Amino acid sequence: MNEQRAPLSIVIPLLNERPLLPAVLSQISLLQARFDGVEWLFVDGGSRDGSAEFLRENGQNVICSDAGRARQMNVGAEQASREWLLFLHVDTELADKALGALLDHCRYQPAGWGRFDVRIVGRSAMLAVVAKMMNWRSRLSGIATGDMGIFVHRDLFAVVSGFPDQPLMEDIEISRRLRRQVRPHCLFHTVLTSGRRWEKNGVWATIFLMWRLRFAYFIGRSPSDIARRYNA
Repeated sequence: MNEQRAPLSIVIPLLNERPLLPAVLSQISLLQARFDGVEWLFVDGGSRDGSAEFLRENGQNVICSDAGRARQMNVGAEQASREWLLFLHVDTELADKALGALLDHCRYQPAGWGRFDVRIVGRSAMLAVVAKMMNWRSRLSGIATGDMGIFVHRDLFAVVSGFPDQPLMEDIEISRRLRRQVRPHCLFHTVLTSGRRWEKNGVWATIFLMWRLRFAYFIGRSPSDIARRYNA
């Protein structure tokens, strides 16, 4: 392995997120200045708002894929060239300390998987409580959500056959499969994720909705049925 090459590929799925992209690229520029050699891959699911074109015009590696977050992340993983994979939502910010901690983990820890703690950015004070509950629940259960930044060694990713091709709860399902192989490593460094999902329909309403959907999934409801409820 080239010692100068960071052992990490960061895969970012997106669909029609053009307004967010200038801030995303600004963040990436800062991280690239400090951590040379990390591979960044955007996987576009057929955006119609100029997202892919904007990224290419700014020198980013953009891969085209069928829509669907699980499919997009699997396509990104196939194209990635590094030993470790980090799957990052486009509205999740990776701080320099968090990336530094992950690179140390990738260089010195055996093949495995894990996630970061999360902090939710938004107007409501309840979002801090939501984030603490998410971090506590994940540490207890060994289940990670996508907005926590799931990272995994590519060999282990292959063992579980990547993300399941389903329209929702792909992060829950891959966590369950990975957990059967090895418990996750929980990095205490935080990633910052947008609170827009909670603030759109109200924090409490969103909390109750997500708990109902997860309960439905754990008792065996189909991901397609759950996705219809989520998008209703």
